Amino acid sequence: MPGSLESDVIRSLRDLKEAPARTIRQDLEHRGVRVAYTTVATTLSRLHAKGVVKRRRETCRGGERYVYRPADFERRYLVNLLKGVVDMFGPAGVVHLNEEIEKLHPAEERELRRKLGL
Repeated sequence: MPGSLESDVIRSLRDLKEAPARTIRQDLEHRGVRVAYTTVATTLSRLHAKGVVKRRRETCRGGERYVYRPADFERRYLVNLLKGVVDMFGPAGVVHLNEEIEKLHPAEERELRRKLGL
């Protein structure tokens, strides 16, 4: 599960669609999150290693930099979460999860299915 700063960075990047670390840091500051550029760059590198964000190199005035964009991590996260349910609780955990999903409001179920790509 992402930490607080990771969540803030992901939220910012989703709104920006694609951006280098410096732009993300500026956006975070506008949101009231004060953090150093190096901290944002490190957080983005970790998110990239986790597969949560994608990046490409871009030539800039100072040489090169990475430009980040969100990856479709929600589906991967949910699949890993379901694997965790199976590992921790076995088949009974999956049955219970299914029962809870059946209790969802139709709009909540549609949103969950959309996020799962179903």
